[in-house]
Amino acid sequence: MTHFKEKTMILAGDIGGTKTNLGLFAQGKKGPLPKVIKTFSSKNAPDLETIIRQFLEIHPASVTHACFGIAGPVINGMSKTTNLPWNVSEARIKEQFNFNHVMLLNDLTATAMAVPLLNSDEFFPLNQAEPIKGRNLALIAPGTGLGIAMLIYQNDQYVPIPSEGGHADFAPNDETEDELWRYLHRRYGHVSIERVVSGPGLVNIYRWLKDSDHLNEPDGLRQKLKKMGPAKIITEAALANKDGGCVKALNMFVSIFGAVAGNLALTGMATGGVYLGGGISPKILSKLKEDIFMEAFTNKGRFKELLENIPVNVILNDKAGLVGAAHCATMLK
Repeated sequence: MTHFKEKTMILAGDIGGTKTNLGLFAQGKKGPLPKVIKTFSSKNAPDLETIIRQFLEIHPASVTHACFGIAGPVINGMSKTTNLPWNVSEARIKEQFNFNHVMLLNDLTATAMAVPLLNSDEFFPLNQAEPIKGRNLALIAPGTGLGIAMLIYQNDQYVPIPSEGGHADFAPNDETEDELWRYLHRRYGHVSIERVVSGPGLVNIYRWLKDSDHLNEPDGLRQKLKKMGPAKIITEAALANKDGGCVKALNMFVSIFGAVAGNLALTGMATGGVYLGGGISPKILSKLKEDIFMEAFTNKGRFKELLENIPVNVILNDKAGLVGAAHCATMLK
């Protein structure tokens, strides 16, 4: 059990389809200060309230303000999570835990709010472009799903714009990607970007390569894929250059990821920078450092030069969403 000197604390949450991070924060001069952070399995809990209750039993604190970034759309203080069977409600959480203020917001909005608060050593630059101060920022984050958000610069501050852009249409860029689209269309009907640029999306690409006879799957790898998380196995085999099929799948994933990020940069005129977040980006950093991502990012015809001058950074802090949610909680009144 943890004891805190502070009389009141901020509770922040970053709720994804795979894991939920909860943290208690104190208000610091330059932003929220983390006191304790704990990670829970989202899929093993029936609802968010159960996880909050478990967390506060371990770390009892007097909480007045709470904010939770949710992987799903938030409408009128409620969210039906996209990759979990949860219905989350601000009013219900406020009533059950007797908090003064509770806010739900899209998880990528929370992460976007953290970007201006992070230090330079919490990013890895993929190019040498310089950001233009006071210009829009874009965030794209593949994980269990695909999150997208914008920060629009207005009246000397960044205003977060939530988005469900991960569920927009996947647009093939060549005949190979068109074959992938046709394969996924037969399987899912609507083919969203998330069906390709996410953990399950990487698995979709690999399965298409396998089913289309574009790779030979070794018996050892086949057994691993059956027993363990396939996205993790494919990624590890590709990064270690242990299997050509996995390398093909990850290369294609990174190329499409880059193209989608470039589209987002153009859509939001994000000349202040594009940031790659989520659970996948830092794990495949060595692959993102290769030319594949940036070539796809800048491959926009007449706007190639514009894209070449937009800085692209990988967010290394895996608790950025939690920091952003805590920051939002401090602004609740």
